[in-house]
Order: sequence, then C-alpha cells, then structure tokens
Amino acid sequence: MNNFKKIGISALAGSLVAFSVNAADLSVTGGASISFAGQDKTNAGNTWSMNDSMTFAGSAEMDNGWTVSTSFLLDDSDGDDATDHVFDDRGMTINMNEAGTISFDGRGGVSAMHSIDDMLPYADTAGWDMMSKATASSATREGRVTGTQGDNMMRYTNSSAIDGLSVAVSYMPSNGTVVESTTSWNVQYSGVEGLTVGYGQDENGTGVSSTEVDSSAMFATYAYGPVTIGYQKSEDDAATAAASDEFSGYGISYAVSDDLSISYTETAYDLGNKATDEETTTIGASYTMGSMTLAVTLNEVENIGGSTDAINDVEGYDFTLSFAF
Repeated sequence: MNNFKKIGISALAGSLVAFSVNAADLSVTGGASISFAGQDKTNAGNTWSMNDSMTFAGSAEMDNGWTVSTSFLLDDSDGDDATDHVFDDRGMTINMNEAGTISFDGRGGVSAMHSIDDMLPYADTAGWDMMSKATASSATREGRVTGTQGDNMMRYTNSSAIDGLSVAVSYMPSNGTVVESTTSWNVQYSGVEGLTVGYGQDENGTGVSSTEVDSSAMFATYAYGPVTIGYQKSEDDAATAAASDEFSGYGISYAVSDDLSISYTETAYDLGNKATDEETTTIGASYTMGSMTLAVTLNEVENIGGSTDAINDVEGYDFTLSFAF
C-alpha cells in the first residue's frame, strides 16, 4: 500500500510541480450478474452467462482544491477470445471544480458525441444492443449510429459555467484505423423543469482509409412525475451512400414505484444504400432491492441489416440478476 501511494505522489509531482497532495483515498467497487438470454432462428448453445467486474480507483486532493483521480477496470466479461483484455478501461481525471474536468482515457474512451448517441429511457437493455444476427448466412445487425470510441482520448467537461447548461469536448489523435484526428463535442440544456435537450457532433469521427465520416446526434427527454418520454436522432454523413446512415427512435418509461420501472421503445436504422430500415421494438422492466437488480427485456428486430428476408426478422429475450458491491 505504501509503495502505491509513493508511486502516485511521484507521478503527480512530475506533472503538477506547483501543487502538492494532501491525502489519498483508495477504493474498490464491483458487480456481478447472471443472465439467461436467447433468440430464435439461431443455435446459441448454452443460454446462461455470467458477467463480473471490479474497478480500482485512487484519488487525492491538492492544495488548490483540485482533485486528481485514476481508475482501471478489471473485467473479463466480454468473452475469452484473443482480443479481450482482463485489464479493461483505465483513465485519469483532474477535477478543477467550477473550471470543469479534464480526463484522459488510456483505454476505453468515448467521444463527447458518443455520450449522447442514445438517450432513450430504457428500463434495462437497449434493444439494438441485445440481439445478434440470426445465422451465419443472415445480414449483420447495424444497431445505431454512434460516435467515436478508442484509446488515448482527451476530454473536457463543464456543467458549472451556466445554470442548466453542460458542455463536453473530446479529442483523439489519428491512428492506424482513423484517417484523421477526431474532434467531438456536445451541449446539453436542462434549465426547464423536466426537460433535457442535447446536440453533439463528431468531426471525421470514424473515417477509415480515405473515407471520412462526420456524425451528429440530438435528443430530447421530458419527465413528468413517474413518466419519462424521449426522442433520439443520429446520422452519419459521408461521401458514399453506403456510409451515410441514420438512426431514430422514441420511448417511454414509467416508474411504478421507487423500485420498479417499465419501458417501451422503438428505433429505426436507415442504411444509406438499402431501401428498408432495420427496426427494433423493446419492452423492458427492472426491479431493484438494495444492491440487487432483476431486469427483463423482450426484443424484436425486423429487417436486420436492411434485408427483407424472413431469416432477418428475429425475436429474443434477456433475464438478468445483478449485484453491486
């Protein structure tokens, strides 16, 4: 433990020479879940699965009142193939109080636009994220239009400058798969009671080789008592029709009690080079008791990948029991 603190203080001293650290706090949080899921038109084998993760974090306050923190996620829940990493997301954050927050994600960063690419009120799992394609011969599920994800991403956020307004800006240098560096931003406004609206963009967010793609997203949610309604629209703008897609959706959730919530959502993915939209309908429910949550999701996807073949109309379900600690 002492060695860990010495290393952390030395790193801070090297990068923030003018400040000193008063105290350091270390913490470990985590969670585990058991799921039973399946869908038709495919043989998924064993439909039981388990996820688990632990986040190790450390923070320290400097003499000027700023707080520096770092964390990394220990997670082998994504699978067991060669591309998975047990040591998952990690990053460092400098909280400058009213001046905002600067963060650096060494792994697992998401752009400012990515943060708002689907703000629909789900009780549990987003429908587009739940289902796989039906068989090896069926089309590939598209899901949603999303912002950039990647490693070594820098981000600035501030929600204190103007009441009800928050801003976020992110930057990721170019690499072997992104043709240019990615600059992204979003603004969100919640100054009207119950209403939140937001808009964001990725500039050259997912360009590969010589193809550049600019992405944008907008959303609006309104909460009145136990009911929340939401609308989402996102799009990719590229030089080719195949890379110019749109995503839209609406949803409603109802908090039956402090512990029980239910939701209904519909989304559509419009592929620029296909005549038919991929459409998803999702019904979800979640019940929380202390640190335990029981969630149920029923899902239907029509025209996976924009294909009208019968094999690309799929129904599925997911039951998950999770614990936080």
